[in-house]
Amino acid sequence: MPCLPCGQWKLNLILWQIWYEFLSGYLTREQTSKGGGFLTKTVFLDAVFISSFHLRMLAGSDIGLVSISHVYGLLFFLAFADQIDMIVYLRQCVSRLWKKVKAISKAAFLPAFVYSLKVSPLIEKVSDHKDFKKLLRTRNNILVLYSKSAAAAESSLRLLSSVAQEVKGRGTISWIDCGDTESRKLCKKMKVNPNSKEKGVELLHYKDGAFHTEYNRAVTLKSMVAFLKDPEGAPLWEEDPEAKDVVHVDSEKILYNRLNRVVGILLTQFLFLSGCGVCKRMMPSYQQAATELKGKYVLAGMNVYSSEFERIKEEYNVRGYPTICYFEKGKFLFHFENYGATAADIAEWLKNPQAPQPQAPEIPWSDEENVVYHLTDDDFDKFIKDHSSVLVMFHAPWCGHCKKMKPEYEKAAEFLHVASDSPGVLAAVDATVNKALAERYHISGFPTLKYFKDGEEKYTLPHLRTKKKIIDWLLNPEAPPPPEPAWEEKQTSVIHLAGEDFRESLKKKKHTLVMFYAPWCPHCKNAIPHFTTAAEVFKEDRKIAYAAVDCAKEQNHDLCKQEGVDGYPTFNYYNYGKFVEKYSGERGESGFTTFMRTLRERDHERVGKKKDEL
Repeated sequence: MPCLPCGQWKLNLILWQIWYEFLSGYLTREQTSKGGGFLTKTVFLDAVFISSFHLRMLAGSDIGLVSISHVYGLLFFLAFADQIDMIVYLRQCVSRLWKKVKAISKAAFLPAFVYSLKVSPLIEKVSDHKDFKKLLRTRNNILVLYSKSAAAAESSLRLLSSVAQEVKGRGTISWIDCGDTESRKLCKKMKVNPNSKEKGVELLHYKDGAFHTEYNRAVTLKSMVAFLKDPEGAPLWEEDPEAKDVVHVDSEKILYNRLNRVVGILLTQFLFLSGCGVCKRMMPSYQQAATELKGKYVLAGMNVYSSEFERIKEEYNVRGYPTICYFEKGKFLFHFENYGATAADIAEWLKNPQAPQPQAPEIPWSDEENVVYHLTDDDFDKFIKDHSSVLVMFHAPWCGHCKKMKPEYEKAAEFLHVASDSPGVLAAVDATVNKALAERYHISGFPTLKYFKDGEEKYTLPHLRTKKKIIDWLLNPEAPPPPEPAWEEKQTSVIHLAGEDFRESLKKKKHTLVMFYAPWCPHCKNAIPHFTTAAEVFKEDRKIAYAAVDCAKEQNHDLCKQEGVDGYPTFNYYNYGKFVEKYSGERGESGFTTFMRTLRERDHERVGKKKDEL
């Protein structure tokens, strides 16, 4: 006899109880009222009919044939036989026990013969491991719903049916019912247990044949469609509760409708790109202004990065992000260009909106009055030969660090220029203009300082950034100290990961805290010693790992973007390779170790409970 799931047995027994109570109670009543009368032919046939399909049910065969329609069929049969009082009594039995049936339904035990779920043909239902592997091979953008039962999946499937329609041709929705006997094996192989989730469902995304990430954004049509259209993009701005008063526009049609409706109200349209650093820095001020000015002005936001918005970008002269457009009565007037504005600045500007003043072109450093020698591809070699001691700064006009260093460099040049026994001269090269020199000396970052002695390159000096350090070094030129070995070159208990081995390495550990960093980042430099010490504390625990990813390396750019890294350092916690949450605690040894200890204590508590149950 096939073994039915526990919930189906429960329901079968309850249905049998309904029939038993009905038949025994009715016959007792009939015998009492009629002095021990016998069963009529009609009642006998009814008993045979119901008993037969319950026997089939309990045997596990033809379960799909048994449904509520059988109950209604019986009622019509009895009505035809003029057994009205029998019908009333049957209904009373059903009503008394139906609460038990509903309780089983809520517990997600309702079997297929009672629970009928319509699933969109666009959703791929998979139960076999080979079929799932084939799906991963043939589709490169899949969102999979794992559910503990069909009942638990119902509301999610209704939403996902609409999502599947919206992303047709660009993404795939799949469903795996872990409550089903065959699918349960697949869920176990994929190490997915939706029973541990509050709603009994889990959404995982697979990209290019491999697990990508757990879906942890808003469970709405718009958010899920946006995710599947750009799985590596940032969450929708409207998902931020602080942005509730910003009017979020997501289509060209809605934009023009909004512009036509705001008569007498001023509209500021924030056109942005997800992932844009300046946009992210300005969004909090814009959100606050939207709340404070609600009812007076409309502040809207629209992500126009997609190619479908090319017409809007052309019409409103979008050349960078963010672009803030100011409208009155549906007509575009001009841009707002104070990208460091506070909420108060935005409110003040809206009282008397003015077009931005044309900016004066920045004067090249070489055209300014200073005693720094500005060299070019044409005169560099001759100058180096004519001067025995030259310090050269390779720079770029847009480089913030160069601009910060420029005043110190000029002061040092002035001191050396008037000194009677000057130890050298200072020169500069704009590497964006003099590309031959930049290529010859392998300039890859700015500013880069190189020292030339008697016409030959001798040292690269990354540590000279102030007037005093420059002059002191030229008075006693020595080889700079060897650069400190990179973090990953040191012997520590931190595991250094790269794009190709990231996911597979994480799957081997139950708890992994990953630090995404850049070597030049000051906050990262401060956190590295504490993170390294925490890794040493847990180095003997085989279930715990502290890992790091250098996001400055080109090979890791896609990985860092995929994992939602938008600043350094970023700390993500993973459980067997699945992202769980961002770590936002203290960045000292105590914070990192306490976080892991808490996780291990929970593990021990679960093990203790299981032992108690046994």
